[in-house]
Amino acid sequence: MSNENNIKAPIFSYEEIRNHTDHFLKQYHPSMEIPIPIEEIAEFQMGLNIVPIPGLLRAFDVDGFTSSDLFNIYVDEFIYSDRPGRYRFTLAHEVGHIILHKEIYSKASFRNIKEWKEFVNSISEKDHRWLEYQAYSFGGLILVPREHLIRLTEFYVYRIQDEDISLRENWDFAWDLIAAQLAKDFEVSPDVIEKRLSKDKVMDMYC
Repeated sequence: MSNENNIKAPIFSYEEIRNHTDHFLKQYHPSMEIPIPIEEIAEFQMGLNIVPIPGLLRAFDVDGFTSSDLFNIYVDEFIYSDRPGRYRFTLAHEVGHIILHKEIYSKASFRNIKEWKEFVNSISEKDHRWLEYQAYSFGGLILVPREHLIRLTEFYVYRIQDEDISLRENWDFAWDLIAAQLAKDFEVSPDVIEKRLSKDKVMDMYC
């Protein structure tokens, strides 16, 4: 196996990543119904193999990774079977690498987790952070489309107010309730919702 040591991450702004996800959803899920069926898209439309690996997270501290030929997504078996929200985000994150970082993966030829780890370690820390940030952003944008996020947030804000919970006086409590409900609707973790609310400045609409 020959890995490059001068791999540079592409520079995508958040809005450029959003444009990629908008195109992706238009191609693979034009109905935009939620929750976004990322497993079905990956497996049946993109033709990817999803392979559970026992002990992947414990041994290598990763939820999943993608093969260098971009045909297989390997996922920790426990996350695959017992953590549906985390599993869905892992798939969306890895699909982000496939869409955004094809050229980088084309420079590698890792055949197993050990070689994948060597490949990752050959990338500078700065560039690796960029790659992960981009894939993380892609995952959140795919699973939580902005239009649905704004619409459902407005719905739950009104519901909270109908229950006489003041956003102004109970800001943190109210948004914890809203984020928990949104997480159920999108089938992701509250942490993903909180990051999307912050990044898209949705909460600022109610200040």
